[in-house]
Amino acid sequence: MSVIEPVDILILSNAPGEVTTWVLPVVKALREKLGNNYDLIRISVILSPCPNATGKEAAIALSYSEVNRVQSAEHFWPFLLWGKTAENWDWRDKGVVVFLGGDQFFTVVIGKRLGYRTVVYAEWEARWHSLIDRFGVMKAETIASVSQKYAKKFTVVGDLMSDVARDEVVDFRSNLVVLFPGSKAAKLAQGLPLTLAIAEYIHAAKPQTRFGIPVAPTLDLATLVSFANPKQNPLIDQFSWASAELIIPENTDQIRSNKPETTSESSQSSKNRDYILAPPFNKGGWGGENSSEKQVSLPKQDYPTTGASHFGKDTHFLTKKTPQPPLSKGGARIQPAFLPKQDAPTTPANSSLKIGDSSNQEQPFLKTSKGLSVELWQEFPAHHLLSQCQICLTTVGANTAELGALGVPMIILLPTNQLDAMRSWDGLPGLLANLPGVGSSFAKLINWFVLQQVLRKGRLFAWPNIWAKEEIVPEFAGKLEPQDVAKLVLDYLENPEKLEEMRSRLRGVRGKPGAAQKLAQLVCEELF
Repeated sequence: MSVIEPVDILILSNAPGEVTTWVLPVVKALREKLGNNYDLIRISVILSPCPNATGKEAAIALSYSEVNRVQSAEHFWPFLLWGKTAENWDWRDKGVVVFLGGDQFFTVVIGKRLGYRTVVYAEWEARWHSLIDRFGVMKAETIASVSQKYAKKFTVVGDLMSDVARDEVVDFRSNLVVLFPGSKAAKLAQGLPLTLAIAEYIHAAKPQTRFGIPVAPTLDLATLVSFANPKQNPLIDQFSWASAELIIPENTDQIRSNKPETTSESSQSSKNRDYILAPPFNKGGWGGENSSEKQVSLPKQDYPTTGASHFGKDTHFLTKKTPQPPLSKGGARIQPAFLPKQDAPTTPANSSLKIGDSSNQEQPFLKTSKGLSVELWQEFPAHHLLSQCQICLTTVGANTAELGALGVPMIILLPTNQLDAMRSWDGLPGLLANLPGVGSSFAKLINWFVLQQVLRKGRLFAWPNIWAKEEIVPEFAGKLEPQDVAKLVLDYLENPEKLEEMRSRLRGVRGKPGAAQKLAQLVCEELF
């Protein structure tokens, strides 16, 4: 498409899921249509606060070669209220604001202030019909309740997440089972040892099965493994669940989950030492508010600069001066120039290193007391890895939506073996469950109520089930026994037609692919 005057495209987004599965395909589609002349087409991303944010969304967005500049969420409110960015960005006379996550009302306010046209991607619900110029919706059902007066503003574009899933090469013949134990202490305390115990039962019956855990960007490996240590997590012995130790290959340059990775020098250590066994990382306490206070000696990090930009803990805006190299296949990958350089991990001075067993694994992994190895994937997002798995064991949360969009079969686990251990609910229940002193009592009450909702009323918690208003993926709540869940997983693995049926139903719940190109077309129509 020929562009004769400079224009701005401002994308509003918020959470890691939106940045990786909505923003990425849309900016790619926009560049395909409008070209890579940054003097004429400038794409900016401004992030708004989100409780599910990892703190890495700005760096991920900046890593996209199609994006020119990014502002992190902590500077959003001054921009919304007064139109001031952290770096005093200039704005061109002509432009469009594109909503790809957050609150749709932000689009109205910012569009009016800048004098730009507005385009909203509405996955399930479209708002502010009279104040937004165009809507791209996932499904036609969204338009059913729209007044005829505004119907012409709406276009069915399809499912942006399906565009991500379509790019993955799927091998359903793999023997991979993925574990999602959670990313916060409240879920990990039960989720990690429980899913590891389930994996041990599966592996005993089907030894060729591989297991992996996608590690959340906010979770370091030291913290993760602490929940598999019976000295730090009393639930392991209480319920006879699995324990594990962290094994780090010597050629791994980090134990922190700061994926996407940077490159580092190869290890020069003795070749007869293939792995180091990570020692215990704290002496007391587990989970709860003190779960992040692990006594780990980590290296200081140097933050390199690129042009006038500096990405570090104190940097709140990021600006790209020159086009960046294209991304590799598989999604968002932050280029090394924008990441902190990381040295080899260090360990507490009073800890002794043990030599692990040699194998072909190149990434860190957990090794259970029964000898099962569970790979730890620190790449984020791990779509191409998830697309290879046969089935996932996961807790409730936003990850069920992502797995559903990728068409990955899953089993939802909501363990209430210890009623006061589950405290990661959203909103008021989560606040009450985490109050000092009385939080445990509230947690027991809330979790008992949730269990009754499941057992008596059949309430659904997984997003694919909520969308379909029926159970597509199995949900299990209550005092879960590892062997019972393992038997169900084995039944699915031995009957692949059941897995294929679940995949098909998951694909049917979401919209059609091709949404990014259609949404980009709406943006172009509003610009020219």
